[in-house]
Amino acid sequence: MSRNLLSLIAAGLFAGGSATAVADDYVIDSKGAHAFIQFQIKHLGYSWLIGRFNTFAGEFSYDENNPAASKVSVLIDAASVDSNHAERDKHLRNEDFLEVDKFPEARFVSTAYRPTGEGTGVLAGELTLHGITRPITIDVTHIGAGPDPWGGYRRGFEGRTQFALADFGIKKNLGPASKEVTLWLGVEGIRR
Repeated sequence: MSRNLLSLIAAGLFAGGSATAVADDYVIDSKGAHAFIQFQIKHLGYSWLIGRFNTFAGEFSYDENNPAASKVSVLIDAASVDSNHAERDKHLRNEDFLEVDKFPEARFVSTAYRPTGEGTGVLAGELTLHGITRPITIDVTHIGAGPDPWGGYRRGFEGRTQFALADFGIKKNLGPASKEVTLWLGVEGIRR
């Protein structure tokens, strides 16, 4: 699985937060379905295809006093792609797109974070998808943090990024309006 990719994305998401004295470590709550990795791409330029990756895992470290020192890593199971259409999902898994037999995991690992405003920032990192690793940036917003009903402490972020499929060796041509995909990430972490 490509769980490191999600973890990296999550790290970008944490970076825009507010006030803690030292870095805290969080596990992304994908088991409780309090995190998501969704994608959208235009279908032939006429409508939107929206989907998600159902299986991923990751972790992040966040220091409200020094967000630039934060780190994230995410690993995603590429075969868990789900566009709510079984036949299309088979196609997305084959050699035209993700080639999950050859590249079963996607991964994101953060390399830097730059605050851009109150609770916002840009997370830089390395995304490995379809066997190719390239730098990407994720626009991050800190959603909030605080105690949960079970005696724990949680922190959440969201992030968005866009990239060309061809940058990751995915050559299938769905038309000029369908060259780029947008990822939308929601990350809720449970403090360790």
